[in-house]
Amino acid sequence: MKWKPDWPQARENHVRWWNREGLVLWLTAPRETPIEPIAKPTRPDDLVQRWVDPVYRCNADEYRLARTAHLADAFPFLSTQIGPGSLGTFIGSEPEFAETTVWYRPCIDNPDTYGSVRFDPAGNKWFDAHLALIDEALRRADGRYFVGVPDLIENLDTLAALRDTEKLMVDLIERPGWVLERLDEINEAFFASFDILYDRVREADDGGNVFIFSIWGPGKTVKVQCDLACMLSPEMFRRFVVPALTAQCEWLDYSMFHLDGEDATQHLDALLEINALDAVEWTPRMLYTGDDEEASGSPKWYDLYRRIKAGGKSVQAIVVRPHQVVPLLDAVGPEGMYLTVGAPDLPTAEKLLKDVEQFR
Repeated sequence: MKWKPDWPQARENHVRWWNREGLVLWLTAPRETPIEPIAKPTRPDDLVQRWVDPVYRCNADEYRLARTAHLADAFPFLSTQIGPGSLGTFIGSEPEFAETTVWYRPCIDNPDTYGSVRFDPAGNKWFDAHLALIDEALRRADGRYFVGVPDLIENLDTLAALRDTEKLMVDLIERPGWVLERLDEINEAFFASFDILYDRVREADDGGNVFIFSIWGPGKTVKVQCDLACMLSPEMFRRFVVPALTAQCEWLDYSMFHLDGEDATQHLDALLEINALDAVEWTPRMLYTGDDEEASGSPKWYDLYRRIKAGGKSVQAIVVRPHQVVPLLDAVGPEGMYLTVGAPDLPTAEKLLKDVEQFR
């Protein structure tokens, strides 16, 4: 990779992490001088264009990547996200674009008459929009960076996008059979759409693919999730989430569950029982408050990481503060740990690189 000449070593570390054998340190810092003199693009006034225009999106990401040092096991990749949950738009939900995210308009008003959930790539407006962005990125990459697969999302989270979260919570009680049927159909839509996207990028992405949370694997690699889990009892989680999630993990080559907030930790035992699930990522509810006690590298979470590792899964801790890295690795061990760290400058990053050598 032209912008990551030490990719072969980083690649090995990523593979060893999936196998719970080694450490991945995703370390970035701002560059004082860009790796290429890429001009900052003019931001479109139109909100939709900012999200879906392939040329603008690629120009903006290339500008960002050229000004970011990807150190240790970090690597440059161009994001093809058009919101957190693209699968819903492939199967009926219309996106509602905002400045920093995308919301999804429900399309299932009457479950009794709506029928089945199906994915058809032919003439699919929002699927075509994602393909256009991916193809533009692939055209321009020229070995400088990988091209990400968009965050599809699945399971109850996608059904909530189609149905509406509050209504879906009632459906779990009033029409559980209907929910389970739709979840199977959502899985099939996920498999079909992901296969097309994966076939697009895998050659450029060294035989695998990049997915959100900066994970790469030499095969079909996905962050899986169920953010609605915080509203479910353990019994309901096992009934409604685990079967479809297990089928998804068994279909994938590499999978990592996004455990989102303290209310979701009640389901950790059920997740650890899914043999095909490879890793668990932890997002504390107050992750972005700036409070070290709530950050992913806080001692508050050491026991959680030990529990995940003892359950046979690798761990990802995101947005770890630079000064928290060594104490965290001392406490829980480097095997099967993936830490994402954004250093404020290159000197801080270089010092951290030296400090972490003892754990390699």
